[in-house]
Parts: sequence; structure tokens; C-alpha cells
Amino acid sequence: MVGIAAWGAYAPRLRLSRKAVAAANAWIAPNLRGKGRGERAMANWDEDALTMAVEAARDCLGPDDDRSHVSGLYFASTTQPFLDRLNAGIVAAALTLEKTIPAADVTGSQRCGLTALAAALNSVQAGSRGACLVAAGEHRRARAASAQELDWGDGAAAFLVDDAGAAAEFLGHGAVTDDFVDHFRSADQDFDYAWEERWIRDEGIVKLVPPAVKQALERAGVAPAEVKAFCFPSTFPGAAASLAKTLGVPAEAVRDNLADRLGEAGSAHGLLMLAHALEEAAPGDVIVAAQFGQGAEALVFRAGEGVRTRRPARGVTGALADRREETNYLKFLFFNGLVEWEKGMRAEKDNKTALTTLYRNSDMILGLVGGRCRETGVVQFPRTRISVAPNAPTVDTQEPYKFAERPASILSWSADYLTYSVSPPNHYGMMVFEGGGRIFMDITDVEPGEVDSGSPVKMVFRLKEVDEKRGFRRYFWKAAPDRARMAAGQAKAAE
Repeated sequence: MVGIAAWGAYAPRLRLSRKAVAAANAWIAPNLRGKGRGERAMANWDEDALTMAVEAARDCLGPDDDRSHVSGLYFASTTQPFLDRLNAGIVAAALTLEKTIPAADVTGSQRCGLTALAAALNSVQAGSRGACLVAAGEHRRARAASAQELDWGDGAAAFLVDDAGAAAEFLGHGAVTDDFVDHFRSADQDFDYAWEERWIRDEGIVKLVPPAVKQALERAGVAPAEVKAFCFPSTFPGAAASLAKTLGVPAEAVRDNLADRLGEAGSAHGLLMLAHALEEAAPGDVIVAAQFGQGAEALVFRAGEGVRTRRPARGVTGALADRREETNYLKFLFFNGLVEWEKGMRAEKDNKTALTTLYRNSDMILGLVGGRCRETGVVQFPRTRISVAPNAPTVDTQEPYKFAERPASILSWSADYLTYSVSPPNHYGMMVFEGGGRIFMDITDVEPGEVDSGSPVKMVFRLKEVDEKRGFRRYFWKAAPDRARMAAGQAKAAE
């Protein structure tokens, strides 16, 4: 029974107030007032489509750092950081997946998230061994004072597919491919160019999506009236309800598209809505996920008993709950590179990456893999030939030791306003891990006054630096407040 074994999701903690955006642009774009409701997910300066996909995949795979059961990986995005480098390879390294697995980038259309999931399902159905991981992330940039700036949001989702499909059984797949250009972005452009909305809705969505959904339902042997959840992302109000009526899907099956709380996360949004539907589904429920983009893609699932037991630690529900309102519109512009600003002399340095060093130490840099001495049990980061064990400097006795999924706390810290930072002050300090080991690293997703010695933290995969001269991005791990452990500690103290 091929299907979904597990799922996960991620949304940045920052949520930009649409009211603040509309107010800031009222002098030049008063028409945006009508969109000034709710909030949109806003990536931090050190987040992009790839880092968010990694976090969604970690949520999907759970805290166990043994990922040997994953035998394939698809990374889907239209805003992947590299055009000619395997982005999926970076995701695989961050997740410490086996080097023998195949990995591929899927891109080029807003429906590529569902395309990647369909490819994974078909691959497992065809007999590929092991489980296949699908991760989709999107971080789209829009021009200031545009409707897209308010409609869009940043986020990611991930699914693990295997031949058991305990969470949801795969029933059918339908697709329509048609070069209907509703929008486009050429390789040398930063922003999308969109066509007229009525044309997109009436000639694109209305005519291209229903055939894909009908094909999927027919292959699944499911009548439209049996559908319990219909997931269709669109920035056009009422588009999903209109499609459901055309298809004969019950009106109550139409899922909330999360527009007021998250915004539309491009190619990842169909998967985010599917993940959200699974979190609220009961065994036996039929779920349809469809998405438009140069045609359409549609997938049909039936929720299994595992939909109750395989729930992720956070998922979409947890990601939506973990939020902090951001009303500083200028910060949003800075984080997205939409403002040319004076960075100061301290930013004037050459960030050229030594690619040989990156390759030779890729497990440490991308996977946060340190070392554990086989003789003394002492763990350390970075891994070296000589152990740091006191009074026992053994040589060549270390084995790989993964830190990324281990709880940690802050030993010492600093908030530095002098060093260059996109979001000052620059927080950093020494992290101590349960089970041993210390790492000096940056702290992210915090405000001044939120950091203290002893505070619990978790590891997050983030953008470390950008070599603007060569267009290369460096990734590493950072510490972020573990608010779940904080809340648990506070509740225990109150008892």
C-alpha cells in the first residue's frame, strides 16, 4: 500500500502584519488597503527556500538522527538558491542522508511540489526500495508596494513516502501539461511578471485544473462526493470553492488556504495544505490535493490509521502557533534585499569560500557531525585526529557523532552591536549539549533581552554568509530558542 508514511512543515517565526505594509505604502498604493488583513510568513534574513525545506524535512523525519531508511530525495522549489548546483545535495548533506541515494531538484512551475510528490509515489510504486523523501520550500521576492508582496508567504513542507503508507494511502494521480503563461520569471530577473487576473482565472484555472482532478479521481475509483478534504492553493478568493462546485466536490470539503495566517507559499503551498489536512483528518477520509501551474497536478489519498499516530512534532499547526508579529516593514525590505543600505566598513571583507575545505569537511559543516572517541567516550566538535579527552589525547580513535538533533543549552553568550549583522545585535555564544560536547555558534530568531545562560536551544540549519562577489551561499547550523522545552520547564516549575 504505497502512500505517505510521515509529513512535516515549517513556517518562519516572523509574521509580517499586512496592515503595517498597507499603511507604509498608502501614499503611493492606496489600493493595497483592501489587502491589509491578517499576516504573512516572513523569512528571517538567514532563511531561504533550502533552509526551510531542511527544517520541514527534520519535522517529518523526527528526532531520530538515523536516516538510513531514506533511499531517495526530491527537492522542489522555484526559488532554489543555486541554478547550477544540486540544491537537493545540500539538503541531503544537512540531513546526513546516505551518499548512495539519488537526489533531484524539481522546479520550473508553481505545481512542482505536487509533481515531486507524485514522482516519489510513482517511484516507490514501481518498486524502488526504501522510503523516498520529498521536501519543498519557497521564498519568493516581490516588488515593494505590489499585491504579491502581501499575498505571498514563505514556508516549506516535507513528506516521506514508502510502500506501507500508514498515514495515507495513495489512490490516484492526474496531470495536465499546457504552456499557459500566467506569470514568468526569466533567469536574469529577480521578480515575476504576471498577466491579467481574470484571464488567469477564467482561461487557466477554470479550464485546466478540473481535467487533472477528474483524471485523478477516476484512477482512484473515488466519486467527487466522497471527498472530505479538497486542497487547492490560490490567491484568488473563492477559486477553490468554484472548482469544487464544478467538480461535484462537497462545499464543506474545501480547505482553508491559510491566506490570513501564512500567505501563499508558491510551489510548497499545495503540500502545506495537504499536510494541514492530514493533521485534521480521520482514518478513511479521502483527501484531494491539486495545484495550478502550466497545467495542473492532482493527487488523491485515503487517510489511514497512521494519520493519528504519525503526526509530526510541529506540523502546520505547530508552525502556525509559533509566531511573532513583525510590524517593521523596513526590516522586511532589508531582509529581502529590496533596499540598498550602508553596511559599514566591518562588512568589507572577502567571503570567498574554500570549496576544497567545504568538500573535505562537508559532514561537519552541513551535517553538524562531530566526533566521539571510541576509547574514552568523549565527544567534540569539530572532529579531529587527536581527541580532546583530558589526560587521554588518543589518536585516530574518533567516530562520527551527530549533534543536530541533540538538545542543548546556552553556557555563555554575547549580544554584539559592533560586528556587522543584517539584524543587529549579533547574538552568539557557547552551546553545551546533552551527552557532552560544546560548540561556539551564532544564535538566531531572538530579540535583545531574550537570551540568557541556561536557556534551552535547538539546532537549526541556516544561511551563514553570502559571497556577494561570486554569488555563493554558505550554510551552517545556528542555535535557536527551544520554546517547547522552555514551556515544558515553566509548566513543571509551576506544579
